[in-house]
Amino acid sequence: MAERGGKWPWAVLALAVLAIWLYERGDDSAPPSAGAPPSASAGASGAAPAAGSPAPDSSSTPRSSNDYSPPRFAPEVRKYAAEAGVDPQLLMAILFNESYKPHGPDVERAWQKMKPEASFGVANMHRAAYEECRRGRPFADRPWEDLPDDPALAVRAAAWHLHDLGAQLPAKWSGSYNKNELMALGYNTGAGNMLAFARGANPGPEARSYLDRLHDNWSKSADALKP
Repeated sequence: MAERGGKWPWAVLALAVLAIWLYERGDDSAPPSAGAPPSASAGASGAAPAAGSPAPDSSSTPRSSNDYSPPRFAPEVRKYAAEAGVDPQLLMAILFNESYKPHGPDVERAWQKMKPEASFGVANMHRAAYEECRRGRPFADRPWEDLPDDPALAVRAAAWHLHDLGAQLPAKWSGSYNKNELMALGYNTGAGNMLAFARGANPGPEARSYLDRLHDNWSKSADALKP
């Protein structure tokens, strides 16, 4: 969303966050001794599941994966774009736009300790936007803090946030942008600015850059959604 920066600043920040994460983990980051096999009863994460614990949502992307590239979430994008009634290509393009930032539970939480207002999840959603879009939705009981751990939830929330932005647009507008472009601008700058752009206001440099990246990612998003 609005929190963003160039590639080099984020590379420096990613290294800083990684250093903090490794420092806080301490001895826990040390590899297991050679030849010591994992417990036969342990799951993929190395911890045995608690007895009677519910099975994970089949739509959720496993936490054990370190692949946060947007095409990996094509099934979730198709599913939740349909649920929210938004264009899946737009939702995928938003994920591409937001992929400038390193993702993953440990990195995101370490960065949030340095910047409490930071966004969460693969769609970079801020707390206020999430709290608003989850009301009355199937994920209403899921807190914002779950977003880094559950990319499927992050994609679902982004889909419904786009739906809510689109619902605020008037039937006709005087600006030169189409609906998807306006919704993307709203995702980046907020609903109030989106409505101003619909009335003909000119986006600032950062909003224009976001829209340029959306255009650059548009065909890539279509390819990512192909069966």
